[in-house]
Amino acid sequence: MSANLIREFSESSQLAGGNADYVEQIYEAWLADPGSVPAEWDGYFKGFKGREAGDVPHSGVIARIEAAQKQRRTAAASVGPVDNAYAQKQAGVLRLLTAYRSRGHIAAKLDPLGLTVPDIDTPDLGLAFHGLSDADLDTEFDAGSFAGGGQRMKLRDLLAKLKHIYTGTVGAEFMYISDHDQRAWIHSRLEQAGGSPGLQKGEKVRVLEALTAAEGLERYLHTKYVGQKRFSLEGGDSMIPMVDDIVRAAGDNGVKEVVIGMAHRGRLNMLVNILGKAPSQLFNEFEGKFEHDDSPIHSGDVKYHMGFSADVKTPNGGVHVALAFNPSHLEIVNPVVAGSVHARQARRRDTARDKSLAVLIHGDAAFAGQGVNMELIQMSQARGFAIGGTLHLVVNNQVGFTTSKREDARSTLYCTDLAKMVNAPVFHVNGDDPEAVIQVTRLAYEFRKQFKKDVVIDLVCYRRHGHNEADEPAATQPLMYQVIRKRPTTRDLYAQQLVKESAIGADDGQKMLDDYRARLEKGEPLIAIDPNPVRDIPVDWSRFQKNSLSMEVDTGVPREQLAKVLDTILDVPADITLHARVAKIYDDRRKMAAGDLPGDWGFAENLAYGTLIAEGNDLRVVGQDAGRGTFFHRHAVLHDQKTGKTLLPLSRVRGDARVEVVDSLLSEEAVMAFEYGEATTSPDQLTIWEGQFGDFANGAQVVIDQFISSGEAKWDRLCGLALFLPHGYEGQGPEHSSARLERFLQLCALDNMQVCVPTTPAQAFHMIRRQQVRPVRKPLIVMTPKSLLRHKLAVSSLDELATGRFQLVIGEHRDLPAKKVKRVVLCSGKVYYDLIEDAEKRGLNDVAVVRVEQLYPFPRPEVSAELEKYPSLKEVVWCQEEPMNQGAWFQIRHHLQACVGPKNSLSYAGRARSPAPAAGHLNTHVAEQTALVEQALVAPVGTDHAAE
Repeated sequence: MSANLIREFSESSQLAGGNADYVEQIYEAWLADPGSVPAEWDGYFKGFKGREAGDVPHSGVIARIEAAQKQRRTAAASVGPVDNAYAQKQAGVLRLLTAYRSRGHIAAKLDPLGLTVPDIDTPDLGLAFHGLSDADLDTEFDAGSFAGGGQRMKLRDLLAKLKHIYTGTVGAEFMYISDHDQRAWIHSRLEQAGGSPGLQKGEKVRVLEALTAAEGLERYLHTKYVGQKRFSLEGGDSMIPMVDDIVRAAGDNGVKEVVIGMAHRGRLNMLVNILGKAPSQLFNEFEGKFEHDDSPIHSGDVKYHMGFSADVKTPNGGVHVALAFNPSHLEIVNPVVAGSVHARQARRRDTARDKSLAVLIHGDAAFAGQGVNMELIQMSQARGFAIGGTLHLVVNNQVGFTTSKREDARSTLYCTDLAKMVNAPVFHVNGDDPEAVIQVTRLAYEFRKQFKKDVVIDLVCYRRHGHNEADEPAATQPLMYQVIRKRPTTRDLYAQQLVKESAIGADDGQKMLDDYRARLEKGEPLIAIDPNPVRDIPVDWSRFQKNSLSMEVDTGVPREQLAKVLDTILDVPADITLHARVAKIYDDRRKMAAGDLPGDWGFAENLAYGTLIAEGNDLRVVGQDAGRGTFFHRHAVLHDQKTGKTLLPLSRVRGDARVEVVDSLLSEEAVMAFEYGEATTSPDQLTIWEGQFGDFANGAQVVIDQFISSGEAKWDRLCGLALFLPHGYEGQGPEHSSARLERFLQLCALDNMQVCVPTTPAQAFHMIRRQQVRPVRKPLIVMTPKSLLRHKLAVSSLDELATGRFQLVIGEHRDLPAKKVKRVVLCSGKVYYDLIEDAEKRGLNDVAVVRVEQLYPFPRPEVSAELEKYPSLKEVVWCQEEPMNQGAWFQIRHHLQACVGPKNSLSYAGRARSPAPAAGHLNTHVAEQTALVEQALVAPVGTDHAAE
């Protein structure tokens, strides 16, 4: 090793990365015998030995090495002085060890079909690369930290072990991990195992039984339901013993719940062979006999999207295992599962994150190709989203739909490479070596348990059939399927292996298959279900069933209770120094609490949260600027200007309250899906996702379409998630005006969710409280304001909070002579204030302005009642800020027409049709806004945009 290279190590940050392990090996050898390393390294280490830590490049790394080595060094006799040639070879041995740890996976035998050969040379796995040769094979060297350290071995023996461990049917990727302890933990366990899974005879038989179940179900379905889609697991059969082992490990470790997310491949197999769904129930579904009512509210879903849960009995305790419902949008269920697990951990006060476990099963192409996985992995250690690590299992079919060439499927060597960005280890394993599969499964489980981080298992396998059972895969993968059709199944290969080992008899494998089929024919559950499960934290969803969105609830709060909550949330400790603007906001709120100022939006919103918390509810508000609020109005989280520490006053309202206000990472899709998972798991928690601007929800449209709007219809999953979407035309251009109200209204049907546009702080207060107080859990979509947060007219009194309720419709507040009113303008949101200010300037007393505060379910009776107040009414105008083809107009016109009836005309006032949501220039915006207000109030009916 040259002095220049040593200098490079010293000066490079790579000393703390993958190269650090190599340096540690040399340093370890130097500690045992300074003469065993090249002179350059000897000089380098002597140069910093005994110096102050701050004077040494990367002294933190060296100090960590020394602390670890101090415990491991033995008093073994030194081999004595050696010549420099030997020292050079000793260093080469340590480099060889590091090379196998770092790059052995490239040469591993991972593909069961033998078709995939990485197009990467691995000369560093050869002796010559490190200055060694066959002549050195019988020379004994210090093996460094191999298998825990302290060994001297012949190079021949060390090389054989390295090949067996790192280039066999397991390929371990972990040397990129920055944390030394995590790297050492992994290579110590791999090397101490010596490449042997170490399974006992009984464990091997259980693995064969699991493979038999996996294959047996698929064979049965293939012959009984010919041509029906089932997305067979065949070729990836080892997934079943893998998940079975995880569930048993969970039972051994006191885990109470395992929540699994997966797409459709192998899902039916999981339902029957892991969760214990009765085969008879599955067969009924194949035959079109689903258990659901005929109501259109319950549309149902295809069998390979359905979820299931069961209390699985294991040798050391029952485990509640839940398989999440999911759409065909592949990986989108993953953050939903993570959110559900987070909620379960929070409910248990499980700060150690060891009572609820997330297991996510991915397809290889989807794991690499779907951006939501990157978002979720990036969230895995973030505050407010960490769940103590997820076990990721990639069923690597080596074919994404019909794409089998890596250059078509991704730009990385492995489909799992995105996991490296959070230093998650990846264990690639040949799916046709079931014992190796169990080995890495146990390693991954223990890593997650030890370090509370994500870990990935890449199960390299294949698809015995096509994308589905009606597909012809040989059309696009002819060579692959020539090999597959000749290849014995994983179960056959493993049974043959166990016969050779005398672990089973020659006929036992077939008998096991026959017995499984016989049990399958009976239709009864095939796994042990815990008959008396202990639900330590029960959740009662029955109280939310069969209740209607139309039911009235009292959302008012007595003044004395409001005062009590206000005393708590407005009490800022003397040692907290607020920013001047925030201090002014809190001073004003104290005046609002005293009745000296009318309440604004931030005051009412925080008070709504505080009263709900006081009544026993929990709170979670998540968004990209949720703490202060994008428009500087909320300030639920206070920041000390001197120390930087934060204060969450809402958390002090109730001692045992769970209150989280989280500024999320810059993600919409994964974060919204995470919050959906939270809301479907914690009905007593008000869960809110807030867009920094309403149009940011565009990035999470799949969550809205597949889960929020339709989850109850498809899967009977209740969800009280609220989306707060800032909406309103303020001249900020097309990207920051519209929350795409029309999209939400288009998804509304059969009371599946609510869409509200509150215009006063009191309305926001009662709407927020209604969402949690009413025994109904449906999604709430809110077009929240921007300029109204501080509008002089958008204020409310304490009495309105104490005694009021959420008004679906707010009638004209001016004292107009009812008989003179000939036109009623109906509107929603911020445009109301533009209309009313202009009407007062014009002195109009024959035009009433009525606000529709809830657009779905649409309040026909309430709108009709407002119109009936005006006996001389001739014209009804719907006014909106959005372009005609957007906003509410086309979605609610049938409701409006029903309210207006045949006697009066119905017209539209607003912007013309447009592909974009708003004008990009302020002057254009102002002109359009002025025109639509005038059109609504005074323009003759039938002009401009009154008809399409």
